[in-house]
Amino acid sequence: MKQTARQGAVPRSATVSDVARLAGVSTMTVSRVVNGEPTVRPDSRARVQAAVAALNYMPNPSARKLAGSRPILLGLLYSDARAGYLNGFMLGMLGKISLRHVQLNAAHCDAGSDGVDAVASLLDSGVDGLILPPPFCESRVLLDLVARSGTPTVTVSAGRPNPHCYGVSIDDYKAAYEMTRHLLSLGHQRLGFVMGDPGQSCSERRFAGFRAAAIEAGLDEAHDIQTVQGRFTYHSGLDAAEALLAGSQRPSAVFASNDDMAAATVAVAQRLGLYVPSDLTVVGFDDAPLATTIWPELTTVRQPIGEMAGTAVDMLVRHIRAWRNGVRLPVAQQMMDYTLIRRQSDAAPRYRPSARLGIVA
Repeated sequence: MKQTARQGAVPRSATVSDVARLAGVSTMTVSRVVNGEPTVRPDSRARVQAAVAALNYMPNPSARKLAGSRPILLGLLYSDARAGYLNGFMLGMLGKISLRHVQLNAAHCDAGSDGVDAVASLLDSGVDGLILPPPFCESRVLLDLVARSGTPTVTVSAGRPNPHCYGVSIDDYKAAYEMTRHLLSLGHQRLGFVMGDPGQSCSERRFAGFRAAAIEAGLDEAHDIQTVQGRFTYHSGLDAAEALLAGSQRPSAVFASNDDMAAATVAVAQRLGLYVPSDLTVVGFDDAPLATTIWPELTTVRQPIGEMAGTAVDMLVRHIRAWRNGVRLPVAQQMMDYTLIRRQSDAAPRYRPSARLGIVA
């Protein structure tokens, strides 16, 4: 016989798990809505509020008092497009979160994707903040999405500061300008440049810095400078190097916009029988781990990738902890230092043309 509820028994109260199940979200998302946190997507917030009303859910006051002491959960969206950059970035980030009361939820997304689904998933998982490295740091659709959700976000290496996001970057223009001056000071007067991904503004800034230094030194843009499009990948660097080195008027020095493409240029040069650096100087950008795992080791601009990732974590943690204590911190941008690292891949050209540029080392 089917049993009926005992008369006078107290019905079971709805739990946070019941609300999450009905709303189709995580329990952490329910907690964030109940505690009035802004970092929840509007559609998720509406579903949670409807489920709370339908179930007559009453949050536990003691549990709400403990909300401020819960661990911080950060979300990271990444791709494999720039493997050398990503390795250094992840190491720096993981080293920092191990020293904090912080957890990480990472989502992989192909560089060709807009990342909307991946970011939406991170938001629904209940992350307290987001870190967006290249190439996602300048995606307008993603930045609009996180702005609407109110989720604290740090962009790393984004060329154009966003008013809704914290930012960590270096001066790509100045760094490329300085590296180009270094090449000119060695006596190079025919320069090749491998451009980065056209979808990232750091590519534009690095090329602008290179071009400014070259033109300032008196190089003829039509005859002394060769540029080839790359995409920050090793494979694109192979194609670019083939184009630069195939002709009889090849440059004596190639500046690649990142180390992956610089390493590819070294490989193509060696296959063509050119010795680096006496026949061809090759320099890169980033100082990714690859820069010291090939021979000759790359002269490059050291972008402090690991430190930038760690700084991004610090900025988010500081913001989130302040917010939990009722303090709103202003959005800030932090510019970090770069360093020109000279190794074995650069030298004066074997056959120096007549000095006409007036370059001072």
